[in-house]
Amino acid sequence: MASPAASSTVIVVVLVATLAAGGANAATFTITNRCSFTVWPAATPVGGGVQLNPGQTWTINVPAGTSSGRVWGRTGCSFNGAGRGSCATGDCGGALSCTLSGQPPLTLAEFTIGLNQDFYDLSVIDGYNLAMSFSCSSGVGLTCRDSRCPDAYLFPSDNSKNHACRGNNNYQVVFCP
Repeated sequence: MASPAASSTVIVVVLVATLAAGGANAATFTITNRCSFTVWPAATPVGGGVQLNPGQTWTINVPAGTSSGRVWGRTGCSFNGAGRGSCATGDCGGALSCTLSGQPPLTLAEFTIGLNQDFYDLSVIDGYNLAMSFSCSSGVGLTCRDSRCPDAYLFPSDNSKNHACRGNNNYQVVFCP
């Protein structure tokens, strides 16, 4: 029979290994505003939304297993102290912290964070409102500067623009690259 100390040690080792494995495939998104004007980035299903003045950065952590994620920039926004208001582009039901996707037109960074492999793309399928670049630490960098974006995923007419990235990545989203 194992001693209580040995049993406790095994439990602690298993717990630490489980926690490390669970967090090992999360992704960090660093979202930067390089525009000369304020952008209100939004992210679903995690993140919500914030105001980014020129030069500011917002970081969000996205857990493994997150599918159908989106990041987009909203422009021309005005919010009250309770986080209610509206945006000229990309509005998500009048909320500063989005739980719904934005209203077109909006340039989208789309992602699925898997357990061992992620997938990501830029899309202008819902229109174009803001120049954006999107990259992962071990994958291809994508940039859209106008509505005719050659890097954009245009399913069903061109579904070759979805890219894979190994798990545990750092992503960069930059407005006005």
